[in-house]
Amino acid sequence: MKFATYTGPDNRERVGALSDDDAKIIPLEDAGLPAWDMRGLIEAWSDAVRHALLPLLAGGKGVPLNSVKLDAPIPHPRHDILCIGQNYLEHALESARYKGVEYKKPEYPMYFSKRVDRAVGPGGVIPAHDDITDKLDYEAELAVVIGKRCDHLRPEDAYSHIFGYTIVNDVSARDIQLNHVQFMFGKGLDGFTPMGPWIVTADEFATPPDLLVSCFVNGEKRQAANTSEFIFDIPFMLSQLSAGMALEPGDILITGTPSGVGMGFQPPRFLHKGDVVECRIEGIGSLVNTVG
Repeated sequence: MKFATYTGPDNRERVGALSDDDAKIIPLEDAGLPAWDMRGLIEAWSDAVRHALLPLLAGGKGVPLNSVKLDAPIPHPRHDILCIGQNYLEHALESARYKGVEYKKPEYPMYFSKRVDRAVGPGGVIPAHDDITDKLDYEAELAVVIGKRCDHLRPEDAYSHIFGYTIVNDVSARDIQLNHVQFMFGKGLDGFTPMGPWIVTADEFATPPDLLVSCFVNGEKRQAANTSEFIFDIPFMLSQLSAGMALEPGDILITGTPSGVGMGFQPPRFLHKGDVVECRIEGIGSLVNTVG
């Protein structure tokens, strides 16, 4: 099942389920459910909620998808987005080359957080921030959306605590990132978290998910790798993080990006105003944004 946050002609932000053909969106109220925001839906998710929606998905009801504006599925995350750096080997190698250092396989994951004011939705603009950076980069990533509170979670229980998956572009200012010798500032600028187009519930995927993650810039393929290539897998990350910080429903973990980012080319190929960035993940869809 797919759930999106959208703004209709009345300028009201709502949450709805996508029809089976992805052509329409069904407001939660049409199924007799409260008008939850996405976090409210995740907290209330149950078999009863699912069964209330199922009969409407193939019945031709709902609002045409092309008549609404899709927003980020979780426009205002409750907490900073949790991130892991260099979770694909080839990306770790290209990152080391860019920094001029020797790569050493890590014993521990490189965690950091991504500050988000409001996440950018599908079709939204990625601000260039060209007054403070000229090394704007893209990173297509699978995003894990937490469904149940995780506190000292065992790895074998991890997938039962996931609500679903979406796409996040971990936009990065590489010069700021390197100048400050940490990731928060260079990855946390306003507009640096495109997300969407919707959340697909975890039951739609294998366990673990085996998905192709790719990114295109102006139609040219730049990134492509499979989530089976993670250095640290999802159960490991959720278990380790929740051992010291409780994860709440609606929290988001992005799982690393494949090689092929702009800084990985010789010479580097950073983003500029007018560039169109498309992040794709099979089973989820496509997230397209323009640099402005």
